[in-house]
Amino acid sequence: MKLLVTGGAGYVGSVCATVLIEHGHDVTIIDNLSTGNREAIPAQATFVEGDVRNLANDVLAQGGFDAVLHFAARSLVGESVEVPAEYWQDNLVTTLALLDAMRDHDVKNLVFSSTAATYGEPEEVPITEDAPTNPTNPYGATKLSIDYAITSYANAYGLGATSLRYFNVAGAYGNVGENREVETHLIPLVLQVALGHRDKIFMFGDDWPTPDGTPIRDYIHIVDLAKAHILAMESNSSGEHRIFNLGSGEGYSVKEVIETCREVTKHSIPAEVAPRRAGDPAVLVASSEKAQTELGWNPERTDLRTIVEDAWAFTSQLGERAHSAKRV
Repeated sequence: MKLLVTGGAGYVGSVCATVLIEHGHDVTIIDNLSTGNREAIPAQATFVEGDVRNLANDVLAQGGFDAVLHFAARSLVGESVEVPAEYWQDNLVTTLALLDAMRDHDVKNLVFSSTAATYGEPEEVPITEDAPTNPTNPYGATKLSIDYAITSYANAYGLGATSLRYFNVAGAYGNVGENREVETHLIPLVLQVALGHRDKIFMFGDDWPTPDGTPIRDYIHIVDLAKAHILAMESNSSGEHRIFNLGSGEGYSVKEVIETCREVTKHSIPAEVAPRRAGDPAVLVASSEKAQTELGWNPERTDLRTIVEDAWAFTSQLGERAHSAKRV
């Protein structure tokens, strides 16, 4: 299949593009490199640098595209509160432009990269797809609004689409992993301590109602995530918009993550307790039963140690390259 991947230089987009190519697909990537990395783009992909909003129509006008996988977005919760206008423009307005370009050029297969932030603070866990959606920040609100738009395009124009709501994506795939200028995810932050890029890791509260007092989160391996995108793309049906949660179905606490990172890296990784952050829930775990039943998706790399080992292999490789560059 001939595929357009937006945001294909980012962490999730680049791994998914790599796996798509390995499955024999012809991939074109649009990315403005504002947060993505040029070196993460698969060599076999056709790369178009720039904004999706400006380029999607011209790229799709070339013809022959079978599907679009849409990853391009701003995704920092705190930043979305500070500059909401940029999030509504770059997330919602850009996606509307993409949907119109797809409609104009008769491309009716879409997989959308969504988020658990659409649910806000859950009333029950594990979180199912029929849980109330009540985002607590503009980032989650933009993603939920996009889901509404996709549903209307499916109903009116015959678009076949799937929104995949991720929880905590982690791990790496070969030479592609998490490598952001502004990092907010726990596992790469802990590994930065092991590399000596940070003095310590902060645990935001140790008095939560969990077995060890620290928050519990659901981690999904990036390769399992990529496979879900392929399954969604291959099973989309005209006029239907499906929504699936993607997680491992298991939760790990902050202390468990830190201890596993210590074991894998053989580094002491100092940790310090800090005050709780407003809005943090004690437990966030996804129910992926619907994805497993309807998509046939079976995550295989759910063990925390496997996730951390893959992430460390990539992160330590980055550290070694940086060290070598300094020596030169």
